Amino acid sequence: MVVIQVQVRKNIVEDVLKNGGASVNIIMENLKTKLGLPKPRLVPYHFRMANQSTTRPLGIIRNLKIHIHGIPYITTFIILKNSVVDSSYFMLLGRPWFRDAKVTHD
Repeated sequence: MVVIQVQVRKNIVEDVLKNGGASVNIIMENLKTKLGLPKPRLVPYHFRMANQSTTRPLGIIRNLKIHIHGIPYITTFIILKNSVVDSSYFMLLGRPWFRDAKVTHD
């Protein structure tokens, strides 16, 4: 797994997972609260997780500004309950971020 450091507002988030196979960017509920992010908008859909279970996200936060190595990115994150996945990560950058950042994975 490739992990990086991400700055959200004035907070540094360590060990952010980069996953080119994930179709969304994810923040876990407890990290959203710790970062003081705004209340997410509700979404009317479910996600299929890697283990084939389905879950309904707590919501979506659009246009969140993050910095990686000093470079700003405007991203959209899905908020998931902490109990949905194991606690090996609290933030995940998926294909939407890879596309916006013009990152190639080889």
